Amino acid sequence: MTSIADPIAGTPGDTKPALAGHDAVKVASSAPAIVFPAIGERELRLDLFRGLALWLIFIDHLPPNILTWFTIRNYGFSDATEIFIFISGYTAAFVYGRAMLQAGFVVATARILRRVWQIYVAHVFLFTIFLAEISYVATSFENPLYSEEMGIMDFLKQPDVTIVQALLLRFRPVNMDVLPLYIVLMLFLPIILWLMKWRADVTLALSALLYAVTWHFDLYLTAYPNGVWFFNPLAWQLLFVFGAWCAMGGAARMSRLLSSPLTMWICLAYLFASFCVTMTWYVPQLGRLMPRIIEQWMYPIDKTDLDVLRFAHFLALAAITVRFLPRDWPGLKSPWLRPLILCGQHSLEIFCLGVFLAFAGHFVLAEVSGGAAMHLLVSVSGILIMWGMAWVISWYKHSADKGASKTKSIPGNADLAGGGA
Repeated sequence: MTSIADPIAGTPGDTKPALAGHDAVKVASSAPAIVFPAIGERELRLDLFRGLALWLIFIDHLPPNILTWFTIRNYGFSDATEIFIFISGYTAAFVYGRAMLQAGFVVATARILRRVWQIYVAHVFLFTIFLAEISYVATSFENPLYSEEMGIMDFLKQPDVTIVQALLLRFRPVNMDVLPLYIVLMLFLPIILWLMKWRADVTLALSALLYAVTWHFDLYLTAYPNGVWFFNPLAWQLLFVFGAWCAMGGAARMSRLLSSPLTMWICLAYLFASFCVTMTWYVPQLGRLMPRIIEQWMYPIDKTDLDVLRFAHFLALAAITVRFLPRDWPGLKSPWLRPLILCGQHSLEIFCLGVFLAFAGHFVLAEVSGGAAMHLLVSVSGILIMWGMAWVISWYKHSADKGASKTKSIPGNADLAGGGA
């Protein structure tokens, strides 16, 4: 397996020469709003921020510690989840959008479903290993609070029913909500891409309409044994679709808006306002400065249904990032950022490893020491392990590709988007 939303790559038909003359004009006119980068070209900014999101998610899953104050959730309304879902939609549209344009709806759908199956299998394996890890720790140290805190008490009481519910994605222990959300979003990707091939702006408008209807009628997916999905796919689909829309021409059409000084100052003002609000959560004395009418209008800032304040905060962050971090920024080739980029390029494996490491760190902090030094050691150790795993995976893939290029006339794996070997 490779990353959750893999490299911007071609399809099996990418080895034929490019169209020229009248045929090229005809193809270009059939989809004027959809522009893809050159085959084999990689957007390192996506890998960088996806890797950053994975590190931030790992740190946020640990008990609060020193490094927690370096995560973005403490300084605004959104957090690493928004970054992860947006980039997943963006890169998935790049990969499978190209396949849909070149190979057609049926072939692209088959590749998407193949990828969904890979992610689903990864989720099942992670669920099994995660349960085994928690059960072993709870039994060995005679502390049932681990089972209760990580949300697996229902599994221990009714394992037969709970396993079926887990396979249906309705039962999930703590920290295992992102992959089910991504699986559901990817299942609808063929329809999203097909609609965007027809009218990208209309597709985004329909996504926004579904988001508004979800909020108005309080639509949700139920979870087992009670409650709802922590990340409501009916709401979070807006961020995923928006990422796909940006990938398929939307970002290019917004370039003039994003480069406007007025847009920059609006975004900076919103980010500063959200920073001031979040500071009231940690410094109660500042809360007295918040007008009561604004508090009543603003709270609660719902994460489950992707509150519009969270969505707007992410948009402001993204606009500022795009403005001040160009695609050809030399720092993207810096060895200091290489660990983040490597983790972003293998996000499925690193995300699963991060969930496992987060509970291991939780156990160490509870049983060994909960001091600041141990918090820092656990956090840094987890990040180094994730980096090491990403390096090993990258080295193995590079070695395998070199070996394959010696035996095949077409180098590398054509279907990088599917994550196949």
